[in-house]
Amino acid sequence: MMLQRIIAEPLSSKLNAARAPSTPLVIRLAFAYLLLLGTTAVLAQLVIPYDSAAIDLKPRLSPPIGWGGSLAHPFGTDELGRDMLSRLVLSIQMSAFIGLGATGVGAVLGTTLGFVAAHFRGWIEQAILALVDFQATMPFLILALAVLAFIGNSLAVFICLLALHGWERYARIARGLAISANAQGYAGAVRQLGARPLHVYWRHILPNVAATLIVSMTISFPEIILVESGLSFLGLGVQPPSTSLGAMVGYGRDYLARAPWILMIPSVVISLMALSVSLIGDWLRDRLDGTL
Repeated sequence: MMLQRIIAEPLSSKLNAARAPSTPLVIRLAFAYLLLLGTTAVLAQLVIPYDSAAIDLKPRLSPPIGWGGSLAHPFGTDELGRDMLSRLVLSIQMSAFIGLGATGVGAVLGTTLGFVAAHFRGWIEQAILALVDFQATMPFLILALAVLAFIGNSLAVFICLLALHGWERYARIARGLAISANAQGYAGAVRQLGARPLHVYWRHILPNVAATLIVSMTISFPEIILVESGLSFLGLGVQPPSTSLGAMVGYGRDYLARAPWILMIPSVVISLMALSVSLIGDWLRDRLDGTL
């Protein structure tokens, strides 16, 4: 019996390890890439080799390594002789800050309105749903142009503006999940014990719907990054002397034939960032959804 138990334990552990789903290689690469971008954004001021705003016309439009460039400017220089690597690092920091800030503000706004609609119902719910439908049908570019024309452009205004992109998604999801949770026994039981509505939603309903909202945030983040890049490309986003990935793409459009690396390098970073977050979002959805 003792021998059988000794043999059975390693076999059972091997079977359990075989049944445990391993993380796909593409997801590990996506995590590694986002970790690299996050580390770069946090340590941006320490890793930049040059002052990103320093103008030196002598090495103007120097190519990067691979195009005949030198190690002095591994990613080349732009039309004003500024180091592309230094500007890219600061652009990653700015774009990540804008993306995380806008995603967080949009998630808080949409989730709060969704919970309010689920709790009060009646005309309050209809008003919030009408606002959600209006936001879903309004072209965001027109809304952005109107807001920036009347209020003006600053970093805080720009982040709040981008937060309006996709908040209705959180509102719909939070409202539906909150209605479903209210119909279940645990929310009613907590109310019977005398808990206030805010306590019920914050301590009991929100933790049970957080997984779905987190997956929605991973879907919304790359969309906001792409919207920020598009607005900055049109000159409506981050204003000089600050820079972002979209602003770098906008600067490089005039030199696409002479110096394509000015546009191509930030474009590749944007594309890989959006792809990595989207892959991780799909993977999280499959892991957190028990029906899959």
